[in-house]
Amino acid sequence: MLDADRDDVVVADADEGFIPLSDPDITLAEIEAVDTIMRSPRLSSGPTVEAFEAAFAAYVGRKYAIAVPSGTLGLLFALRAYGIGAGQEVIASSYSFRETAHAISIVGAKPVFADIDYWAGTLVPEKVEARITANTRAIVACNNNGHPAEWSGLRAVAKKHGLVLIEDSTEAIGSKFQGALVGTFGDVAVFDFAQPSALTCGEGGMVVTDDVDIAVALRRHRAHRLEERASVVVSATPPYQAAMSDIAAALGLAQLRRLDEILERRRLTQHLYYKHVQSFEGIKDPYVGPDVTEVNWFLYVVHLGTRFTRSSRDAIVEDLRVEQVEAAAYCNPLHLQRHYFELGYRRGDYFVTEKVADRAVALPFHTHLTEDQIEFIVGTMKDASINVGAGAAIY
Repeated sequence: MLDADRDDVVVADADEGFIPLSDPDITLAEIEAVDTIMRSPRLSSGPTVEAFEAAFAAYVGRKYAIAVPSGTLGLLFALRAYGIGAGQEVIASSYSFRETAHAISIVGAKPVFADIDYWAGTLVPEKVEARITANTRAIVACNNNGHPAEWSGLRAVAKKHGLVLIEDSTEAIGSKFQGALVGTFGDVAVFDFAQPSALTCGEGGMVVTDDVDIAVALRRHRAHRLEERASVVVSATPPYQAAMSDIAAALGLAQLRRLDEILERRRLTQHLYYKHVQSFEGIKDPYVGPDVTEVNWFLYVVHLGTRFTRSSRDAIVEDLRVEQVEAAAYCNPLHLQRHYFELGYRRGDYFVTEKVADRAVALPFHTHLTEDQIEFIVGTMKDASINVGAGAAIY
């Protein structure tokens, strides 16, 4: 939706009264960038993608950035670049809104889950180390919902056991751990630009690294360039033909130039939520860890009190939807989904993940929310909670 409060935008039509979970921050700058590409002779992957890659690498502070169609494909290419596949194991979190971890299974490796920290929702280094076997090749750690993982501990574990450390930053652009931006902690880091990301180009993603060999491998797996058609070296690697278009890159580049502004506007929404959530004793607002310098939330995720069950959480989500508020369970743990269930995982395997996931509610979070709307969302949650049982302290 285009922002009605800015002079340089046009208001788009929307369902009156409906409050969407996400709503991209788009201005005339993005429209003009896309319009320029649409009038050009090149729509497919070309110079605009390369410009987006260069700008994103500079923003994160990494040497190389490789644009991809999605975070899932970005992780898949990263695993391929490190030669990870059948017969090997990759440790990851079962607690994730996005399905990025599916890439582990797609390459033929076995996903091995470790439990999370109750407060941060991110992998616990000690629990990761306990899951390492002789077949373990990599750790995929996610900055869940924008909150950075415990990167000091995870790096120490990866170094000790000679493992590849892959950073899943598909939900966390702009967040900082110990003063450093997310995307700088893994051997490679993966970003995603689909909604509800603060930076969106419809669909798309980026993989960043400082390793030139891995960067070359990522590009080889992604797609072949037109000028490389006759190369014997390139033809030895069958690509996925999964490039980003110049159209998507133009939108992403325009968003990247406005990213500080977008994040600041989202922080205002965060402060308004915090103000109204404090009046509701039955829920816990998002937690920020002691080593986290800055969090830019993916969605505004609150946790219901311990008296609430999964079914009562679902009832609250449904009540919000009846009132035209798009809300969702933040996570259906991966180990409880059919594919992973068939690998032998069962409910009860990851106590903290299940306890947190059963009570997590993702609320609308974007720059177009007004304080009245936020007050209405929180108030509706309060009323809904009365119907399913009084909340208790989250602790």
